[in-house]
Amino acid sequence: MKTGVREVLFRIRYFLIPYLVVLSGCLIIKLLYTRREIYFTVNAAYYKLGDILAPYVTDLGDGLTIIIIAAVIALYNYRNAFLLASSYLVTSIFAQGIKYAVYSPRPRIYFENELNKIHFVKDVYIVGGIQSFPSGHTVTAFSAAVVLTYLIKNKMWGTVLLVVAMLVGYSRMYLSQHFFEDVTAGSAIGAFVTILWLGFIDSKQFIKAPRWHRGLLKRHED
Repeated sequence: MKTGVREVLFRIRYFLIPYLVVLSGCLIIKLLYTRREIYFTVNAAYYKLGDILAPYVTDLGDGLTIIIIAAVIALYNYRNAFLLASSYLVTSIFAQGIKYAVYSPRPRIYFENELNKIHFVKDVYIVGGIQSFPSGHTVTAFSAAVVLTYLIKNKMWGTVLLVVAMLVGYSRMYLSQHFFEDVTAGSAIGAFVTILWLGFIDSKQFIKAPRWHRGLLKRHED
């Protein structure tokens, strides 16, 4: 398994190195500022284009999006589709386990006595409840970014995929669905659990069989 994980780390280096820098910055921010300070700083930085784009950006971290992408990939390569879909499943189960084990009110509940101070994007449903930690959309976005970086030939696209995943995480805060801590933890879970999973599952002998490297459109090829 260690050899597999080392190979994954090498393949995603253009994603991982800048991500570790960003993650370190996030941890420093968390040490310097309170949850309230970070939330209202982000919430105050709203603008019309952001209100329009954020709901669409946030949908990139939705499970349905990943299922659709995996289905398209399955047309050409079962292995790649399986790696993406299984990584989504594993990280989602991990994140959901934490969500229901940790009491963590979402912003709408946490600041229920100060809702008049908060900017909400029009026509966007703001989730309540006490399962805010971690951000599931962020987990999914970072997991998918890791898998896609691992699979694509030009690994430098990993940096672009990191930026996309970060935008998904930011959109969760912009839309007041999650806190900074939720997003930061979600990114770490999505990235590191996926790295471990890929190192484990992609080293298995069964996935190296020729049939796994076919797809729905290539099922008759040798």
